Amino acid sequence: MIDPVIRIHNSPSEIDAAAWDELLALQPAPSPFMRHAYLNALDASRSASTASGWTPQFITLWQGDQLNAACPLYVKDHSYGEYVFDWAWANAYEQHGLAYYPKAVVAVPFTPVPGARLLARDEASRTLLAQALVAWCKESEVSSLHLLFGSDEDIAACSEAGLMLRHTVQFHWTNGAWTDFDAFLATLSHDKRKKIRQERRKVRDAGVSFRWSRGTDIGNADWDFFYRCYARTYREHGNPPYLNRDFFHRMAAGMPESWLLFIAERGGKPIAASLIALSAGLGGDDASERPLVSYGRYWGALERVDCLHFEACYYQPLQWCIEHGVERFEGGAQGEHKMARALMPVMTTSAHWLAHPAFADAVERFLEREGAGIENYMDHLGERSPFRARD
Repeated sequence: MIDPVIRIHNSPSEIDAAAWDELLALQPAPSPFMRHAYLNALDASRSASTASGWTPQFITLWQGDQLNAACPLYVKDHSYGEYVFDWAWANAYEQHGLAYYPKAVVAVPFTPVPGARLLARDEASRTLLAQALVAWCKESEVSSLHLLFGSDEDIAACSEAGLMLRHTVQFHWTNGAWTDFDAFLATLSHDKRKKIRQERRKVRDAGVSFRWSRGTDIGNADWDFFYRCYARTYREHGNPPYLNRDFFHRMAAGMPESWLLFIAERGGKPIAASLIALSAGLGGDDASERPLVSYGRYWGALERVDCLHFEACYYQPLQWCIEHGVERFEGGAQGEHKMARALMPVMTTSAHWLAHPAFADAVERFLEREGAGIENYMDHLGERSPFRARD
C-alpha cells in the first residue's frame, strides 16, 4: 500500500478545485465558505493574503494521485478576523517576553460559520491530517494552532491529536415549516410578537420597501451598490472593510448561486443592502437531498432609518427562508438580541494547541473555567425562550 504524503501549498490555486470541492461535498457539515472558489477568491483578491496578515499554507494529504484530506491553514501575525478571541493569550505571552505571533489558524477568514474544516474521505485520513497539522506547527516553530468553528468530526480528530477545546455561543433560527411570516410570529410570546411588528411597521412607515435578487439575477450595479453600503458601514465604525470589491466580483463570477441580496429603497432610491449566503452549489451525490441553509453575512446603509438593520438583516431574510423552505438561518457571531428574533443559542467549538508547555497548562485551566461559564450561560439563555409556552 502506498504511504500517505503530506504537501504544503502557498496558495489555494495550487490545489485542483474539483478535487477540493469533491472532498467538501463528502463532509457531513459543508458550507459555501469552504468551497475552493471562495477560498481562492480571498487569496486572489488579496483580501486574505500575506499582505493582510493571512499567509496561506494549505495542507493536503495524498494517497498516490488521490486527494484524501485537505484544510485551509494560515500563518498569522495578528488575531483580527477570527471571532474566537485570544487577545488575552497574546498579551500574556508579551508580558512574559515571549512571541505569540506568528501563530497558525485553520479557519475561513472573517467567517464565523461552523462547519467542516478538515476535509477528509474517512476518519483515518482526518486523524492523520490533524496530526500533520501539529507536526507542521512544531517544525515551523509557530506559537500555537487554532482550528475555529469546526464540525463535530473535526473536533473529535483534534481532541485525539491532543488539542484543547473551547466553546462559544452563536444564535441560529430553525424553520418550523411555517406557511408564512405571520404563522411564525404566532408561535412567539406576546411581547416578542408585538415588538417585531412594531419594528417592521417603523420601517414601512418611513417609506422603505425591499426587493431581492438571487444568483445571476444580481446585476453589477446592485453588487456595486451593496459594496458601497458594506464599505461605508465598516468605515463608520473606524475600520477598513475586510473584503474588497474584487473579492465580490469573483463571487459574482465564480459562485453566484450562493448569494441572495436584499436592497432597501425609499422614494425609488436604494438606501441599504444586506447580502445573505446560501448553501446551494455544494455538489455531491446527496446535494439534492441536503437541506438549504442561509447565513447572515454582510450589510450596510447610506441612510439612517429606525429599525432598518433588523428588517434588512433578520426579518426580510427570515421571511424569504419561510417562503422558500430554507431549513436554517445562521445569524453569525454573538448577539443575545438575536433571541428576540427567535434565533436560538447554539454552542460552537474550536480547538487549540500551544507549543509552550507552561502556557498550555495555564490555558487548559482557563478553558475549564470558561467552559463551565459557557454551560451556565447556555442554561440561562434556555430560560429566556422567545416562543410562547405550549398548552
